[in-house]
Amino acid sequence: MFDYIKGSLAQISPTRAVVEAGGIGFSLNISLTTYDDIQSSHEAKLYVYEIIREDAFTFYGFSTEEEREMFSLLLSVSGVGGNTARTILSAFTPSELMLVIDNGSTSELKSVKGIGLKTAERIIVDLKGRIKAGAGTGRLPQQSVPEDEAIRALCALGYPEAMARKAVSAAAKLSKDGLRTEDLIKQALKML
Repeated sequence: MFDYIKGSLAQISPTRAVVEAGGIGFSLNISLTTYDDIQSSHEAKLYVYEIIREDAFTFYGFSTEEEREMFSLLLSVSGVGGNTARTILSAFTPSELMLVIDNGSTSELKSVKGIGLKTAERIIVDLKGRIKAGAGTGRLPQQSVPEDEAIRALCALGYPEAMARKAVSAAAKLSKDGLRTEDLIKQALKML
């Protein structure tokens, strides 16, 4: 089993990356979240998840261990395969997905292409307790209180939850003075 592959980024697209390491080009399926993290890099370190079947070896690559762990959790849900899990992680970062599951927001999950009501409900029921318990290693990021408050405030202003979450997450990354709710709201509003 491969834990990660580190090398030069030979090719990249929103769904696939080829990392050259030791003279071998490894083709990995990636999410849009990982694509955003590595698209402007010349070097990449991708954490690998392998799915081996009789007719194919498929490798998925993730820019963080948290995303790989969330991918693994999604695969444990009946009816969720590799491509569906990757699509979900293209729509939500691991911390955003944790919040969606914790809130029991089936409507947010249904907004992902290929996810129906039954699959959304099954994901929430199967993963809600496991994610709260730390999801194995406890490395999955938790949403901070100011970020959560800012998301709720933007939703109260009429913005869709997924859009508000992405804007607040981006604003939090730009914040240099710590996370104050009002500053996050102001920055997020500029991005919406």
